[in-house]
Amino acid sequence: MSAFERRVMSVVVFRIDRRSGVATYLQIVRQVEQALRMGALEEGDRLPTAAQVAATTKVNPNTTLKAYRELERAGLAEVRQGAGTFITRTLVEPGSGPEWPLRGALDEWLHQARAEGLGGEEVQALFRTSFEAVYPPAPKD
Repeated sequence: MSAFERRVMSVVVFRIDRRSGVATYLQIVRQVEQALRMGALEEGDRLPTAAQVAATTKVNPNTTLKAYRELERAGLAEVRQGAGTFITRTLVEPGSGPEWPLRGALDEWLHQARAEGLGGEEVQALFRTSFEAVYPPAPKD
């Protein structure tokens, strides 16, 4: 795997929640859209192949291809035969880049947590607990 492929794989790591009630292909679409909004994906970036997504998520490759077709219909990606699927535009809005106030505050908090000796797993657990307190899961029917 080339350095470029490792970068793309590290930028886009799909997390599939099989209990969410949201179709798997839509979860992939939404995660790409979120990466585009956050600036983690940029125009020209190559998305992982359907086989790579299948290997990391155990999702049928056809599901990933369906998600990529949806991204293409939305004008966010372009499938280049034999080359892969590439991002064609960003969703970063002016003023929402790295200087975005909430992003800056989060970065500052993360640096403070690291300075106080918290490891990545501890920070994730702390964040998850706080996140769930503010955004409780929707009740199941």
